[in-house]
Amino acid sequence: MNGNSREKAQIALGKTRKEAPVSLVPRQSRALDWADEKARPSGKQPVFALEEVTVRFERYATRQRSLRYSLARWLKKAPAAYVTALDGVSLEICDGEHVGIIGRNGAGKSTLLRVLSGVIYPQQGRVWLDRDLHLVPLLELGIGFQPDLTGRENCLLAGMLMGYQRREIESKLAAIAAFAELGSFFDEPVKTYSSGMYARLAFALATDVRPDILLVDEVFGVGDEFFMRKCLVRMQRLMRTGRTVVFVSHNLDFLVTQCSRLLWLDRGRVVADGEPEAVAHAYRQAQGQAG
Repeated sequence: MNGNSREKAQIALGKTRKEAPVSLVPRQSRALDWADEKARPSGKQPVFALEEVTVRFERYATRQRSLRYSLARWLKKAPAAYVTALDGVSLEICDGEHVGIIGRNGAGKSTLLRVLSGVIYPQQGRVWLDRDLHLVPLLELGIGFQPDLTGRENCLLAGMLMGYQRREIESKLAAIAAFAELGSFFDEPVKTYSSGMYARLAFALATDVRPDILLVDEVFGVGDEFFMRKCLVRMQRLMRTGRTVVFVSHNLDFLVTQCSRLLWLDRGRVVADGEPEAVAHAYRQAQGQAG
């Protein structure tokens, strides 16, 4: 961690006299204005809405990564090559829905979650998020942890950045440490953790703070079989409390049994959106896996 990063982390943890600004909602988000009342599950209000959202990434060939090639392209003002990750996606996700997102690798699933979480801004289209709700993106487990801080300090920092008061997070630390099964490593720098320890701590933190909205990207391979079962039980309990959960997973059986809705993406476009068993069956047929 460089000096600036350490100072910022210490400010957020209350180790200096300065107050760190707490921001939970992505800056581009705006309060919802639902003039068009479409048919929605049980008349619930949407917590997300996407309108014609398009996301493109520059395509980097091996030779394009060289400084010489990049400079030559800039001097010639040559157009860059792009790959479209999301192509005109429009959808709504309502309060309390459990939505599974399926599709082949490269279909745009993870990109969609990153748009919902505010990690990625679309080049085209509009995104709305209910600003009054606590959102926790469980995208790449532990990706936001500061390596030189301990597990305890990272939980405090992450919780405060989610919008919680320090005392609220402190009251949860014992339960987070117990669920993650880290023992004395909870007070060691996370740079000493294995990938599995990273993942267990991130999952324990994200699910213990009881967010209003949880975005989950393929996170159930976080330990041994016993710990995976423990994670599934916690997710099921969380979902029964009425939280909004959006899953990305290749585990169709899990999504069909746990979700109220499936969204099928292919090449950045929505192919199907509806009842889980029907969408899963159509997807399996398209993949030659009907049954």
